Amino acid sequence: MTRRVIHLLALAAVIGAVVLTLIWFGQRRLIYFPDPRPPSLDRAGLDGAEAVTFVTSDGLRLGAWFVAGSGPSPRQTVIVFNGNAGHRGYRAPLAAALQHLGLNVLLMDYRGYGGNPGSPTEEGLANDARAAREYVLSRQDVDASRLVYFGESLGAAVAVRLAAEHPPSALILRSPFASLALIGQHHYPILPVRLLLRDRYPSIDLAPGIRSPVLVIGGTRDGIIPIEHTRRLYDAIPGPKTLVEIAADHNDEALLDGPEMIQAIARFLV
Repeated sequence: MTRRVIHLLALAAVIGAVVLTLIWFGQRRLIYFPDPRPPSLDRAGLDGAEAVTFVTSDGLRLGAWFVAGSGPSPRQTVIVFNGNAGHRGYRAPLAAALQHLGLNVLLMDYRGYGGNPGSPTEEGLANDARAAREYVLSRQDVDASRLVYFGESLGAAVAVRLAAEHPPSALILRSPFASLALIGQHHYPILPVRLLLRDRYPSIDLAPGIRSPVLVIGGTRDGIIPIEHTRRLYDAIPGPKTLVEIAADHNDEALLDGPEMIQAIARFLV
């Protein structure tokens, strides 16, 4: 091996080490895409909604909206765990559709999202989810025996973890993945994703402990969470469970508040 080749290999090794170091320290910017602006409740168009706050175990005060259902009491109450982007304002159409079914809805934002303090991490979002549940259960207009978790994409992993700790009456997972490592490996096949990830969201490891009835909704055209990954998590859930597949991509309206999805939720809950 010539000295030139050795120098080139050494240079490549240094460049590789620098790239991996940058990925290690900057990876959360590739996972979380918060809209840090406080959303406007006045512009959300949600009847009977109120702005509320609750405090996490590590002292962060988080903003949320509680939307009262349109049906008679006692109602089911749905906590919505958002995906990795935006803020609760983007989920107002979902809340309105669920409210129309007669359900109470809590639209919450994680730390770092929607004007909330802090920065998102896996453990941080788990704390935020626990605090949201505790807040909802503290309300007199909420039936503790009729609590539902709705998790969207990354939020599905948050909901799975909370369900394993505190089983709800029902669990709805929209575009869930088996684990963040598997999704990362799918999108970045040349990188050692399993070794690099700091936040792992291993839903498939928690799935066997889920005992609540589960509705899983996936998009057959989803380019972010391929349907095969959703099916893999679904297969790991022991049941009772229902799988609904919709011909849509990850961010299509059909998977936000589309009629096929809302009808599936109505059949599952109401």
